[in-house]
Amino acid sequence: MAFRESLAAPVTAADPPSAEPPSAPSHLDAEGRARMVDVGDKAVTRREAVAEAWVRFPAAVFARVLAGDLPKGGLVETARLAGVQAAKRTAELVPLCHLLPLDAVDVEVAPDPDGAPRLRVRCTARATARTGVEMEALVGASLAALTLYDMTKALDHGIVVEGVRLVRKSGGKSGTWRAQ
Repeated sequence: MAFRESLAAPVTAADPPSAEPPSAPSHLDAEGRARMVDVGDKAVTRREAVAEAWVRFPAAVFARVLAGDLPKGGLVETARLAGVQAAKRTAELVPLCHLLPLDAVDVEVAPDPDGAPRLRVRCTARATARTGVEMEALVGASLAALTLYDMTKALDHGIVVEGVRLVRKSGGKSGTWRAQ
């Protein structure tokens, strides 16, 4: 199967932004020491976060990616699985993250709709929990993008992973937030 056939539908314009004032750092105590936030009194709610990362390729490499002409084979499925696995292990990778019982993780890989030689990785994480899943979505998108790099670096080391960011989150006391 050609690579393009295994991709998600092309991405669309960004979600409308939201304006939310920043709050004080919650992972620092009164003396400025790192601490894990106590979420025991927070309400259990449905939480969802969407994060993305972009992988930019030299034009000749991108043509081979789209054609499925790669030395390591199944690019998209390997990246998707790496993203899901990484999201599930976020608490092991990010020191102060809570271990969350994830309800679902979905990773999509799609070409840039503007025709630029790059792929967008989008990771959606969901949980019914006392704290958000932003880090799980960010770690999932990041690791899927790094896997795309790893599987294509033999073709050119000029591949760039960029633009890792939270796109949207919902649930919890602060409600819905969208990137600008």
